[in-house]
Amino acid sequence: MKDYSGVWVYAEHDGNAISRSTLEIMGKGRELASRLGVELSVVLFGYGVSDLVETLIEYGADNVYVSDDERLKYYKTLNYAKLLTELIRRHRPEIVLFAASYKGRDLAPRVAASLRTGLTANCIDLDIGDFEDREKGERFEKILYQIVPAYGGNVVATIITPYHRPQIATVRPGNFQVPEKFPGKGKVFQINFGSEDWDDDVEVLEVERDEEDSKLEKARVIVGVGVGARGSEGVKILKRLAEALGGTLGATRPVVDAGLLPHECMIGETGKVVRPELYLACGISGAAHHMIGVRGAKVIIAINKDPKSPICEAADYIVIGDIFEVVPKLLEKLGKHGDAL
Repeated sequence: MKDYSGVWVYAEHDGNAISRSTLEIMGKGRELASRLGVELSVVLFGYGVSDLVETLIEYGADNVYVSDDERLKYYKTLNYAKLLTELIRRHRPEIVLFAASYKGRDLAPRVAASLRTGLTANCIDLDIGDFEDREKGERFEKILYQIVPAYGGNVVATIITPYHRPQIATVRPGNFQVPEKFPGKGKVFQINFGSEDWDDDVEVLEVERDEEDSKLEKARVIVGVGVGARGSEGVKILKRLAEALGGTLGATRPVVDAGLLPHECMIGETGKVVRPELYLACGISGAAHHMIGVRGAKVIIAINKDPKSPICEAADYIVIGDIFEVVPKLLEKLGKHGDAL
């Protein structure tokens, strides 16, 4: 494995800006590269994307491999997978990271399969460590620890790929902070692909873009709705609270499954990962699969009738009481002192 070196990040963008999830992964990639004593490189495919290269360097890229080609204007699975696989085979990075977005989930497994290596999906953290295979009597130093939730979030597992390279992982957005920008001196490598590399069987007729980051993921204040809301009336009260705090609503899976809030509001292992300044958990038990989604919150306040609920152990502040009694009083106070928020 000694002929593999470097940490790579596949960059996603909307044609005008690098995605937030890519910048988050670059911050973690920079940390991993520093611990390994190697360079951080970013791969950028697209058309009219040369202006985005400087952003990648400002956020820590030592090298940017860019292919600015009209044929790459639209994402096409087979073309992108084939070209990225070729690039990886040529340069042999030790670690390759993708965002766990719809593109990353589509692209990463195809690249991993082509390279006959492993892939760990939906990581919530990454680390560097050692591993000893006692059965084979082999020891591996400084390999990638790929950390994922398992068994409904009740267990956090560490997955490793000691015998194959590169080590490939997709990372869930929201788990890492966007790094600070700084003046960089990265190198730029222009990549050109021949006509024989292209698969033109697929034609893109139209592209509709949604905002990459939802209101929930951007929110500084989130009011979390649990089963303690007891239906639509509870959701209405908590929506008023969110509005009074200048925030938005989030939800546990049972609330979404009950049709009280849409899927894009769901926080947790199978939902979104958020990093608000304040997370106000209302009627939420604090199950592990939900708490995975809010572990980056700076402050957690729980309103719950049960003082033995798991949320009370995770919260920074606890209000013991029924949300139908506590929240109206809180709204009254906020109405009187709203200018102080």
